[in-house]
Amino acid sequence: MSHDLYAERRATMVATQIAARGVTDPAILAAIRTVPREAFVRPELAEFAYDDIPLPIGEGQTISQPYIVAVMTAALRPSPEDRVLEIGTGSGYAAAVLHCLVKQVYTVERLEILYRLARRRLRRLGYHNVSVHHGNGTLGWPEHAPYDGIVVTAGGPTIPTALQEQLALGGRLVMPVGAQPTQQMLVRLTRVGTTEFQQEDLDYVCFVPLIGAQGWADDTAVRQPGKDTLPRRLRPDTQERHHAHRTPHGQTTP
Repeated sequence: MSHDLYAERRATMVATQIAARGVTDPAILAAIRTVPREAFVRPELAEFAYDDIPLPIGEGQTISQPYIVAVMTAALRPSPEDRVLEIGTGSGYAAAVLHCLVKQVYTVERLEILYRLARRRLRRLGYHNVSVHHGNGTLGWPEHAPYDGIVVTAGGPTIPTALQEQLALGGRLVMPVGAQPTQQMLVRLTRVGTTEFQQEDLDYVCFVPLIGAQGWADDTAVRQPGKDTLPRRLRPDTQERHHAHRTPHGQTTP
């Protein structure tokens, strides 16, 4: 498939899956039209890169559906001078989208295989303002704090204290939070003072668990090794495990 055809499919995806569903920020739409999602999935799944579905990337993880990436990016309210921390690098796709919108992206991945693949991919594609770190994402990346924005691509029982402490005054943190490992409320936390935060509930979502010192203890109960080779619509027996998806509660609106 030619690059031009992918560009056409990317534009169609943005128009029908994202803008038509309420994400209308011109800068965000332009960023998503720019980033080649097919480069962030397995070669054998490239033909599905612009479908409205998550896709497996290995290690029981996935690249989120494009709409969810757009929603979380919009909720973050990025600006060109921002320095943003992402928890959960995954394939690197969301970090690449953020790269088009902010000054610097720092991203942390706890799974070493995904960390190495994402770092190599981002460098090869020219996203030089993205720094990738292998570590416990629930503890953030204090060496580069404070951050104007923090986005967490997995759901935790509470917002980690370490991440709150690394948020700049006026900074926004977007994260799924809930008492159940696989159902949460997407929230936006804004730091309005040294010890004061304002929290907004955005909508119900379903994310994979945030594993780490200030998250869930482990993910052995939800990992499904060996069931991550094809999109769900091609494998109806596969339990969908992805960073987020729409739930029966309705469309997420930041």
